[in-house]
Amino acid sequence: MNLEQNKQNAIAFYKMAYEGNPKKAIELYVGDKYIQHNPAVANGTQGFIDYFERMQTEFPNKSINFVRSIAEGDLVSLHTHQIWPDNDQYITMDFFRCDDNGKIVEHWDAIQQIPKTAANENTMY
Repeated sequence: MNLEQNKQNAIAFYKMAYEGNPKKAIELYVGDKYIQHNPAVANGTQGFIDYFERMQTEFPNKSINFVRSIAEGDLVSLHTHQIWPDNDQYITMDFFRCDDNGKIVEHWDAIQQIPKTAANENTMY
């Protein structure tokens, strides 16, 4: 496995979908199957496409920054900082499982809204 390529594929996949082109992201970066663990997104590629097309229609001015990526074995982890309309900010931790060809076949995530106040001055990213 090419860990660096898997990281680049996961970032490109997520960025392309997030910025409004989930169909192309699926075509370029997903393997024969796609298992989704996020309860807000239907399983499979069509559920992924439907979700990200809806997000692009409803929230076209959102942005994403990839803070860090880590790869080990067949897994890639991405830590992102997202800014949505009205400065609504989120941190995500995403995990992608890749097949032997570096194609994404499974996804898990955890999403947390950045609170307006914190007990310390450290960022969540």
